[in-house]
Amino acid sequence: MHPKNIKPNNHIQYDQQTTQTAARFHVLRSAATRMLLLFLLAGIITLGGCQSSSADRPLIGITSVYKVNQDNDLYSKTTAGFAYVRAVSQCGGVPVILPTIDDEENICQYIDRLDGLVLIGGADIPPEAYGQTPHKTVAVMTDQRYQFENRLIPAWLKSGKPTLGICLGMQFTNVVSGGTMIQDIPTFVHDNLTHRGNQAYHEVTIEPDSTLYSILKSDRASVLSNHHQAVDKLGKNLRVTARAGDGVIEALERTDGPFGLFVQWHPELMDDIEHRNAIYSALIEACREK
Repeated sequence: MHPKNIKPNNHIQYDQQTTQTAARFHVLRSAATRMLLLFLLAGIITLGGCQSSSADRPLIGITSVYKVNQDNDLYSKTTAGFAYVRAVSQCGGVPVILPTIDDEENICQYIDRLDGLVLIGGADIPPEAYGQTPHKTVAVMTDQRYQFENRLIPAWLKSGKPTLGICLGMQFTNVVSGGTMIQDIPTFVHDNLTHRGNQAYHEVTIEPDSTLYSILKSDRASVLSNHHQAVDKLGKNLRVTARAGDGVIEALERTDGPFGLFVQWHPELMDDIEHRNAIYSALIEACREK
C-alpha cells in the first residue's frame, strides 16, 4: 500500500494529547500538594510550640532518689516521683531530673545551666551530719545521694538562684546551713499530730509577713505531710514561717534575699490543685524574674 493512502490515526493523536494533559496535571497536582504540605508544616511549627524562650519556661532541676541494686550496681536506679515533674511542667517550667553524680564538674554545670531547683523528699539524713547519734527509728538515705546533695545544696544556695524544698529538701537545707533535726516526732514531741501515714492531712499556721502567706493568701492551710522527723535548731539565714498545731516546724524561708521556700508537706500530692499550683508557680515566677 502506498504511504499516501494511509489515513492518520486520530485515536493515537487523541491518546497522546490525553497522556500529555494528564502528565501536566500530575505535575501541577504534585507541586500544589507540596506547597500545601509546606504551608501546613509552617503552620504547625508556628502554632505547635518550641517557640517559647528559656525565659518563658525556665529549666527546673529536680533532685532524685538513688536506689541501689545489691546484686549488680549496674542495675541501680535514679528515680523521682512523677508528681514533682507534673507540678513543674504544668506550672510553666521544664523539669530536669538530676542524677546523684557526686562530681564537681557536673554540679557546676547544674548550677550554671538550671534556672531553679526542687529538692524532693526521701529517707533520713545521717544524724552524724548534725552531730548526733542515730535514733533507732532512723532510716538513712544512700551514701551516694547524701554525698551528692551535701555538695549540691550549699553551692546552689550560694548561687542565689530560686529554690523550693519539699519535706527532706527542707530538712537537708536546714542541716547544711548548720541546723539540727528532731530524729523522731512520735518519740520526742509530746501531744504530736499525725505527720506520717496514708493521707495525713493537718493544719498549719502561717506567719502573716512571710512569702508563703503572700503565695497562699491565708494564714492557715490544710496540708498533706509524710515525715517522722522535723527541724529542731534553725540553720543560718533561715526563718520559720509555718508551724503545725503541735509546734512542729512546717515551713522555712531564706532571709538573705533570694527566693528560697521550704515546706515540710507535699503540695504536689495534694488534692488541692490551687495550693499546689500556687507554690510551684511561685518558684517558676521567681526564676523568670532572675
